[in-house]
Amino acid sequence: MPKRRPINSQIAEHGEKMIQRDVRLWTNDISPIKGEILQKHAWTSGVVRLEANRAHKIKLSKPIPFDSLMDLTAVIEKVLIQHRIILHPSSRFLRYISKPNK
Repeated sequence: MPKRRPINSQIAEHGEKMIQRDVRLWTNDISPIKGEILQKHAWTSGVVRLEANRAHKIKLSKPIPFDSLMDLTAVIEKVLIQHRIILHPSSRFLRYISKPNK
């Protein structure tokens, strides 16, 4: 018997199959010379946002700031929740999750 297609399933163009988030690190005021940067240097703070994706009906999100790398995963989670993104655990991730007792 063929699999039934979920209601919100659709075909996506190449380049629109993934959900992308953008992490930007601040680079200002690191160089001692005003208006210049130090190549490959950045602060441990910045912003996170989701990239627009027509296939997933995601609009470019407003950047959400983070103040340290320790905050980064929490901000990524916040962005995903704001856009109602549902994550499915990979088989590797499932190795770390306990199964409920029945």
